[in-house]
Amino acid sequence: MAAGRLIIKTEFLPTKYRGYMLPLSQVFWLAGSLLIIGLASVVIPTIGWRWLIRIASIPGIILITAFKFIPESARFNVSTGNTRAALATLEHIARMNRSVMPEGKLVEPVLEKRGRFADLLDAKYLRTTLQIWVIWLGISFAYYGVILASAELLERDLVCGSKADSEVTVTGGDSGESQSPCYCHMFAPSDYRTMIISTVGEVALNPLNILGINFLGRRLSLSITMGCTALFFLLLNICTSSAGLIGFLFMLRALVAANFNTIYIYTAEVYPTAMRALGMGTSSSLCRIGAMVAPFISQVLMSASILGALCLFSAVCVICAISAFTLPIETKGRALQQIK
Repeated sequence: MAAGRLIIKTEFLPTKYRGYMLPLSQVFWLAGSLLIIGLASVVIPTIGWRWLIRIASIPGIILITAFKFIPESARFNVSTGNTRAALATLEHIARMNRSVMPEGKLVEPVLEKRGRFADLLDAKYLRTTLQIWVIWLGISFAYYGVILASAELLERDLVCGSKADSEVTVTGGDSGESQSPCYCHMFAPSDYRTMIISTVGEVALNPLNILGINFLGRRLSLSITMGCTALFFLLLNICTSSAGLIGFLFMLRALVAANFNTIYIYTAEVYPTAMRALGMGTSSSLCRIGAMVAPFISQVLMSASILGALCLFSAVCVICAISAFTLPIETKGRALQQIK
């Protein structure tokens, strides 16, 4: 859903505004994140986490009815030969902006065939595609890793790399010989406040992220933020106060959000119209793989070795930084490509 939303916005926005407007949409993501944390602080202690999931699913159901109000991309309609629909969309936009359509005819080459998966691995895009996939997987791995690690650090009260004193042993099995540590106590109000503060970090670097994207370029901006993400993952292991931990989590959330902003923009810009949705879709699939792996590191491995988990997150971010820096195409100031 997020990938489709971004593709639509990318194809409607002029080149000079894409680097400014697309990162600003992060504000709405932040609003949703803050809402779910606030909702959790009220619902979980009273009626339980299952009701939190039920309530949180309501906006998604309502959103289904809103899709009919979203216009189809004029670029897509033109590329498939549906010029009449493209003109209708552009005329509607002109009326909304109290403007008039420029004179002339809307002419674009009609694509004989849609984008195929094999096109992503064509010689022209092979290196770009493989590096983008690595970056998407790594960014998602880091993003959900820091979110889950935040909950883990707060729930177990882990500071300075030491285990909490509140460890409880749970006995399982009929024989009573199987034992495992359990840290599943309820969040205190202060923990929810910490989550809110760190979540606000997701827009803290938005102004700098916008400047970096538009002046340094997509590749260099992404490589810098990925490198900083790797550094702050390592800093989480430093013996510090609760305020220091919150500060590190705040910066990590800001950096991983900046990473997502940049790779979303780059992926939508680097592929031509026929392949854009396919490129975003396959990248989002790799993103889901990173999200699925993250809990095993930020919760399972972190229980055994905090330093090992943080080093792994950092190493992945370094690989992504190198991949971003060596991407073969820079899309800053580049018009969207219509054909391959």
